[in-house]
Amino acid sequence: MSEQTKEMRMAYVDTIVSLAETNRDIVVLEADLMSCTNTGVFKKAYPDRFFNVGIAEANMVGIAAGLSTLGKIPFAASFGCFASRRVYDQFFLSANYARLNVKLIGTDPGVTAAFNGGTHMPFEDLAMMRVVPGLTVIEPSDPASCAAFIRLMAGEYGCHYLRIPRKPVPYLYNENEKFKFGQAKILRNGKDICFIALGSLMVNQSIKACDKLAELGINAGVLDVLTLKPIDRDAILNQAGSVRAIISTENAQIRSGLGSAVAEILAENGCSCKFARIGIRDEFGEVGTQDYLVNRFGLDVDSMVKKAQELCR
Repeated sequence: MSEQTKEMRMAYVDTIVSLAETNRDIVVLEADLMSCTNTGVFKKAYPDRFFNVGIAEANMVGIAAGLSTLGKIPFAASFGCFASRRVYDQFFLSANYARLNVKLIGTDPGVTAAFNGGTHMPFEDLAMMRVVPGLTVIEPSDPASCAAFIRLMAGEYGCHYLRIPRKPVPYLYNENEKFKFGQAKILRNGKDICFIALGSLMVNQSIKACDKLAELGINAGVLDVLTLKPIDRDAILNQAGSVRAIISTENAQIRSGLGSAVAEILAENGCSCKFARIGIRDEFGEVGTQDYLVNRFGLDVDSMVKKAQELCR
């Protein structure tokens, strides 16, 4: 894990500003959260391609869909709770059903919403977005992968949902690393356990759990999923054939999210390895520091280590 960090919102903004230099079709929409997403940088550089629609997220997605019909490439951002629950019907019908080209960014997912509390804490957005036909669902794990996927989103026609925290996270990849939709990456190989992880929080938690398990004589690895849909079925099956147990880890509801996706792959292919899920278990969010919430909802390293030990007995 690198000591170098960068705010994920800046990885998004820096990339979109850079792309807009050569692609005049790129436009940015906000629902009055420019100071949170830092897209004021884009507004300053390209004021004629920036639209603040006010606190009207569903309308923002409708406008983005309209801009897409004109050949624009709209990137629309808001807190993850609003970019999923509040805009779902408009994103489903006006963007996805209409086969348009809307890029939706949901920030501060899961417990990373912290002091914004339960009303602003989207645990269910992955489940909601995963069932939208044809939608690509992405959760990069570091600033390099975030920037790479923003570039891929801009270059591929279709709707995408990208889920990122706003705050600084460590670099796991170098700036020249190549990424693809539906391609996971092995960060560590393990012989006993594989943590199949999604997003910066849980990928980094999984790496820490591997270090702690090594002290206990358990050899664990990490598979960074990166895109929930399409998901890298082959990478998951390869791990299932080479370890004793698999543990999915996600900063979201385990029902219908990553945990369910992995369970489906294992069951449908007759895999015999043991399997467990780390994630939110049918609960609403609450107010607190991120460290408190990680422990409160069982996303902490000790819980992951304990589960791995249970499966290895």
